Amino acid sequence: MKKLITSLLFCCLGALAQAPPTAVAISNAKIVTISGATITKGTVVVRDGLIEAVGDNITPPADALIIDGAGLTVYPGLIDGLSTVGIPAPATPTRGGRGAGAAAATAAAPPAPHSNGPEDRPMTTSWIKAADEIQPTDHRIETARNEGFTTAVVFPTVGIFGGQGSIIDLAGVKTENMVLVPAVGQYIAMRTNPNGFPDALMGVISYVRQTYMDAGYYKLSKEVYANDPRGMKRPEYNRALEGILESKRILLPAERLVEMDRMLRFAAELKQPVILYGLHQGYRAADLLKKNNAVVLVSLKWPEKPRDTDPDDEDSLRVLEERKKAPSTPAVLQKAGIKFAFYTDGVEQPRDLQRAVKAAIDQGLSREEAVRAFTLSPAEIYGVADRLGSIEKGKIANLLVTRGELFDDRTKVEMVFVDGVKHVPAPEPAGRGTATETAGGGVNQ
Repeated sequence: MKKLITSLLFCCLGALAQAPPTAVAISNAKIVTISGATITKGTVVVRDGLIEAVGDNITPPADALIIDGAGLTVYPGLIDGLSTVGIPAPATPTRGGRGAGAAAATAAAPPAPHSNGPEDRPMTTSWIKAADEIQPTDHRIETARNEGFTTAVVFPTVGIFGGQGSIIDLAGVKTENMVLVPAVGQYIAMRTNPNGFPDALMGVISYVRQTYMDAGYYKLSKEVYANDPRGMKRPEYNRALEGILESKRILLPAERLVEMDRMLRFAAELKQPVILYGLHQGYRAADLLKKNNAVVLVSLKWPEKPRDTDPDDEDSLRVLEERKKAPSTPAVLQKAGIKFAFYTDGVEQPRDLQRAVKAAIDQGLSREEAVRAFTLSPAEIYGVADRLGSIEKGKIANLLVTRGELFDDRTKVEMVFVDGVKHVPAPEPAGRGTATETAGGGVNQ
């Protein structure tokens, strides 16, 4: 009996000795805080999913797992300002309209019922929240995380009123552990309806306007009834209008200068806070955007000649100008003091994303602002800079650790922390040029 008790005691002691550390400290690393000065050689301490300490004179806690950061650079985790990562492909086919941006993939499905007018609420799913649609097993979550993204602002994007976006951390474990903010705004696309009204851009704008007028009347009716319901027929519940009223802000598409002007005027008419997305002609719109205190998301899918185009076809000077100057938009916005952030817009491959950012840097955007456009700027735009976007004590421990400076050709992502949990990217296939040497792939450690 004594031998049994002794054996159990040793087993318990062994289990305690092998218990995972309660904290992680990355020491001797370069730390790009974003919100303050870059620390040439410092330490970041992570505990319980939060940043416990950061600085150049930090002693790692006795219970921390220490990671030697010599030769490494620590950044805040990257934030994709407009994404569909984690949301399953839609079942209903749609036809992309002008400035659709971030367009969702489509799948074959039976035709939608024919729409005769705005009373049918065509192409509207304003009540849907991205947080309720997330699939943690979506392979794009791991792909984005391996590139250094720890957070994404995801939106349903089908139809005209796609639905309400959510801010999620790319943990990829359980949906409830991924959602930071369930609803941040309503995604609107200027898409025409292949099944009736609205079948033209003017009709789409009229439909959006009418929907907001209906929402205003609906809200007023509810308030009047709530104040004195006696003798009044209660307003009928309308989930489409409820979704409109719940939305904190709207996202409107604007690629060309004329569209930016149109959408800014439209948002003012609707009396809604607005974020414009697309902005490939932003290099032409600095004065307009500055005058309106515009907040914008710049797509990194720079315009280029389609691969299946007839080589004998000649492009117009305007098209050629946009392809050449679109990557200068971020630098123009930076110089004008316009609040902007990047979104990947379906650019998923690391090399393609790196080339897209480098194109903006080559046309005048500073490297520091390029990093900020993927970190603190989107956090500020969506009102979560108190918890994301920079390396500060008390913020969520979303960190990107690289060997080399971000956006350099030879830079390698060594590890990513999401909510304080370390993820190590899988080694890339031989010949890709950025293979890692760490053991394990895409495994939480």
